[in-house]
Amino acid sequence: MDVTAREGETVDAGERLRAAVKQCAPGTALRLALDMVLAGHLGALICIGDTDAVLAAGDDGFRLDISFTANRLFELSKMDGAIVIDKGLTRILRANYHLNPDPSLPTSETGMRHRTAARMSLLTKATVISVSERRQVVTVYVDGKGHQLRSVPDIMSSVNQLLVSMQSTRGQLDRTLLRLTTLELDNYVTLSDIAETIYLFEVLMTASEELDSLILQLGSEGKTIAMQREEFIGSASYDYTLLIRDYAADSSEENAAAIRRALHETVNTQLRSSKRVGALLGYEGKGEDSIITPLGLRTLSNVSVVRKGMADKIVDEYGSLQHLLDDIEQNPSRLDRLGVENPGILADSLYRMWGKRA
Repeated sequence: MDVTAREGETVDAGERLRAAVKQCAPGTALRLALDMVLAGHLGALICIGDTDAVLAAGDDGFRLDISFTANRLFELSKMDGAIVIDKGLTRILRANYHLNPDPSLPTSETGMRHRTAARMSLLTKATVISVSERRQVVTVYVDGKGHQLRSVPDIMSSVNQLLVSMQSTRGQLDRTLLRLTTLELDNYVTLSDIAETIYLFEVLMTASEELDSLILQLGSEGKTIAMQREEFIGSASYDYTLLIRDYAADSSEENAAAIRRALHETVNTQLRSSKRVGALLGYEGKGEDSIITPLGLRTLSNVSVVRKGMADKIVDEYGSLQHLLDDIEQNPSRLDRLGVENPGILADSLYRMWGKRA
């Protein structure tokens, strides 16, 4: 199998795991059933989807083909064997079903139920859920990988820590961006300034991703948290891309996206390295005190009279924010030709940002 195929399978498995966790989130009938199984101090092995392959890996049991409800799933968990449910969670097809996956399939699980669950998830495309009677935990398996479900109070403890971190980071980032704008207008931005700003963007984006995962696990309990997350993130992702385009040697959107991926994969200690950040931006050998001239996309996009897409046209025309500032008052008709309405307002806005005018 080639690398592309393996990467495709990994992405597919990741998406299927997210979908499986969402199916088991608080507020769903499946989660209600799982909570009832835990409360009843029972164990369970549940296979959802890819039913033909699942049934081919076992025998015996009871043929049911009845509608799915939380109560029925709970009652059927009192029997040994697996419960087989269709992909849409609408029909319970089998109960007390004896699964016999290939014992040579690799797994690090030790308990018999968990080993069977892990191997069934490798053998089939089913979502396999194992409820441990002894340890009182629920584990969801997709493609051989297990994800242990957490209680709402446990998840909320992590959520609150992330929200505090995001609030603090967002405040620090906003202050840093204001300072960066002033430095850009002074044409005195160093590589160190850029690295510091990128680091804060990465901290915020990473916390957002972690919070997004927790929101998924919270299900119906996570709506308010999702709103708080959006409030902290705002336009940060868009501003981050503009910042990278402003300072990258290649300012194309495609290259900016590639740089963002590379930055996101960079370890925390390297993110704080001006040399490493400079190399990713396309500046090999530049020191932290090196002056980097911005295009001005981010700053221009924060001016009200600059419509969406107009910042790119201005940058293409002038080449940099500094050249725009040098020319904006002497030759306003140049901006008129680009379709900028009220060039005077644009000039005043930039000078107010700069602090050169009241």
